[in-house]
Amino acid sequence: MTTRRPNAPMPDTVRHLVRAGHHPARAVECPWCRAAPHTPCTTKSGRRRLTDAPVHPQRTTAWVQSVACCPTCQVEPGTPCHTTGEPLVFGAVHDARRDEADVTA
Repeated sequence: MTTRRPNAPMPDTVRHLVRAGHHPARAVECPWCRAAPHTPCTTKSGRRRLTDAPVHPQRTTAWVQSVACCPTCQVEPGTPCHTTGEPLVFGAVHDARRDEADVTA
């Protein structure tokens, strides 16, 4: 009989390559369904994992806001986009920031 060794810790660089098939927005918590980072989005009740859509649009917006600077309103990652000092409606981000996040990923 053989004994099984416990799994060794995986460096973050290797872990990222293993998850390369997933949408990069899965790196943040989903504000809509509260799915934990690196787990798939679920229905609002949390009973069923979504397989047809990669992530909720709100999760994508949260990821864009966390990783990219906005060339339109000149804000740093983590800061919401704004127009003349007022945040965009429903926490939206500028299209230029979304493009910047795609280049970063």
